[in-house]
Amino acid sequence: MRRPKYPVNLDEEERKELERISRKQAENASIVLRSKIILLAGAGEKHQDIVQELGIRKNAVTDWTARWHEMADKPIRERLKDLPRSGAPDTFTPEQLCQIVAIACESPEDHNRPITHWTHKELAEEVIKQGIVESISSTHLGRLLKKNDLKPHRSQYWLNAKADERKEERITDICELYGNAPNNAQEVTIGCCRQVMCHLPYGRNT
Repeated sequence: MRRPKYPVNLDEEERKELERISRKQAENASIVLRSKIILLAGAGEKHQDIVQELGIRKNAVTDWTARWHEMADKPIRERLKDLPRSGAPDTFTPEQLCQIVAIACESPEDHNRPITHWTHKELAEEVIKQGIVESISSTHLGRLLKKNDLKPHRSQYWLNAKADERKEERITDICELYGNAPNNAQEVTIGCCRQVMCHLPYGRNT
């Protein structure tokens, strides 16, 4: 039997809380439905059986079991909230986005990561570890990279590249340049990363 991509293993406290949520008459219908998805997945139900029992689309089971995994360190109710809409504005400042992009353009080995190319999960952990953002899911980070046409897993780093001692100063300058770009309608802003050619946010041409 094929194992689910995101198996759900509930402890007793999680199961009881999900059952309370699923039985509340005054609870938001979407939250109730999601709690039932996680409960059934945690009970070992097959995805197709959950789909039939709850009358939902098949992708919903995968979406919410994946969400359950990605936010394992968050409270149960937060893990059941609406997913960020793809068209919603970013909740990060230009400075934060520039710092995320800068790290994505660096080798993971420079940050003591035993990998050669960034994964969304490893990169999300690193930007949180460095205090750039308080929290960010690997899914949201992946959307930010895609939006800025960044593919760290396909990047080729320069051999023997040395760490840039003025990195923070350069990031500040870049953030200021790109932050002011929309105010200069007659100018074209061009940007590149020193170690890896990449697209930076807010530039008209890169």
